[in-house]
Amino acid sequence: MILRRLLAILLCLGLAVPAYGATQEKYVALTFDDGPSGRFTRALLDGLEKRNVKATFLLCGYRLKDYPREAGRIHAEGHEIGLHGYSHSCMADMCQEELERELADTMALLPEGCKPAFLRPPGGKCSEAVLSAARQADLGVLSWSVDPKDWASHDAQVIGQTVVQTVRDGDVILLHDMSDSSVEAALSIVDELKAQGFRFVTVSELARLKGVAIQPGKVYQRF
Repeated sequence: MILRRLLAILLCLGLAVPAYGATQEKYVALTFDDGPSGRFTRALLDGLEKRNVKATFLLCGYRLKDYPREAGRIHAEGHEIGLHGYSHSCMADMCQEELERELADTMALLPEGCKPAFLRPPGGKCSEAVLSAARQADLGVLSWSVDPKDWASHDAQVIGQTVVQTVRDGDVILLHDMSDSSVEAALSIVDELKAQGFRFVTVSELARLKGVAIQPGKVYQRF
């Protein structure tokens, strides 16, 4: 009886009763492979800026050579940059010397002051030599946990639904900035997941939020 009266008094006074099990923040990281890609990258950056979202871009050396301005904008707008190799060839088939050259040639083309955070081998294909090269370059190796295969589809709605229906807190989402459909899907994913309470951060920020210290040469899929 006394407890019921006390609760009634608290409710009358408008005092909040602690709610245990309240919803926690949900964080995910958007990652984009194969760029920079001219107008696709520009459209993507416009959309991310409008939504105040930061992402992680895994860039190819041969495309950095063609699109230095877009790479500079990625860096200037506070997005995270990682390496995707110079040639986009399978790194698992390369020897140590070839791998070191792929990484060095790509890093030489990054915007001034940019320190890459991760290496993502094309196709996610690794070998002991790839891991060793990443350790020597002080790079974590980044995989992914959500892959809508946007490179194989030109249906933005299908790409977006695949991600929205499967994503969980701590996921790393794999996308590309190589087509209109991928860019459209990426921005729709941001809008939908934000409405569901997700927050978008770079991969390094996601790791920090989850209490993970990135180790060079170690593979990370999600946090």
